[in-house]
Amino acid sequence: MSTKKFPTEIKIGSKLVGPEHPTYIIADIGANFDGNLDKAKELALAVKETGADMFKIQSFKASKIVSGHGFSTMKLEGIHGSWSKPIEQIFQEAEFPREWHKELFDYYKEINIDFSSSPYDFEAVDLLDEIGVNVFKIGSGDITWLEMLAYIAKKNKPMILSTGASTLAEVDEAVRTIESTGNNQLILLQCITNYPSKIESANINVLKTYQTTYNIITGYSDHSPGDTVVLGAIALGAKVIEKHFTLNKKDAGPDHPHSMEPTEFKEMVTKIHLLEKALGNTRKEVVEEESETVIVQRRSLYTKNPLAAGSTISELDIVALRPALGILPKFKSHIIGKKLKNNLTAGQPIRWEDIE
Repeated sequence: MSTKKFPTEIKIGSKLVGPEHPTYIIADIGANFDGNLDKAKELALAVKETGADMFKIQSFKASKIVSGHGFSTMKLEGIHGSWSKPIEQIFQEAEFPREWHKELFDYYKEINIDFSSSPYDFEAVDLLDEIGVNVFKIGSGDITWLEMLAYIAKKNKPMILSTGASTLAEVDEAVRTIESTGNNQLILLQCITNYPSKIESANINVLKTYQTTYNIITGYSDHSPGDTVVLGAIALGAKVIEKHFTLNKKDAGPDHPHSMEPTEFKEMVTKIHLLEKALGNTRKEVVEEESETVIVQRRSLYTKNPLAAGSTISELDIVALRPALGILPKFKSHIIGKKLKNNLTAGQPIRWEDIE
């Protein structure tokens, strides 16, 4: 396994990502722009309004990502088998035109939201680098395309790698390939590559494996319904979250049904930041709102009956009651047999200043 030291924080645009920083939230529109640049901009603005950090597209050309002949020889039962059109046509219709990339990137800068893409060919990598994206997102499907991983890594920009449908050995090979270029600005995302994926398949605990194996920033690219998996991942230390985003789940297209609509996405963002506050830190301490409770719900030693100054305290003279206004019960053995300095009435807390 890898032994290289990975950074504890990585800068993406103007934001720092890591254990001491807020969760970095990515909205992936996939094919949900429906072949329309204006809709892509509308989606970007909607993403901005949810409080997400990044709007992400996918940069591919059908001829460079799928083989129609290869797919035609397979009998598929998953989402790819549910499409009524040839696979190359589905991908052609979902292509984000290369000539739109720069205009869309400039629009993101205008509305002040980060922009990136998952490049699926070398030309796409070069284009994204040229227009100025500050991080590359690599989809799970390319985790074994080591030549591509190295090519992206050599751009010397942060990389976010999804690890769906892969073994730890394959993840490790990908990580070592990226490291070999000298680029260690890497974030690993657990992912289940199905659309939608089952909550019971999420295996969020893999994040612990990545964290202990690589001491690396981790996250989750989630395709399951709702935000259960996302919130669970954050509780286990995920610092990057990716979810698909659409304006309307009922729109026609391959990615709309398993995407979050703006209201749902915004609720998730709110829950994420609320959970971050709830997680707190690793120190166990009495917080400000417990300052009364720590006295009211704890016990101290009280007199069972009146005791005169000079009398010797016996076990029969004392009882442990709330609130904790006197000597704590754990010191009971220290005061039995001692004499009182002061007169005490029945039901009065016994304090150290009352003991000779």
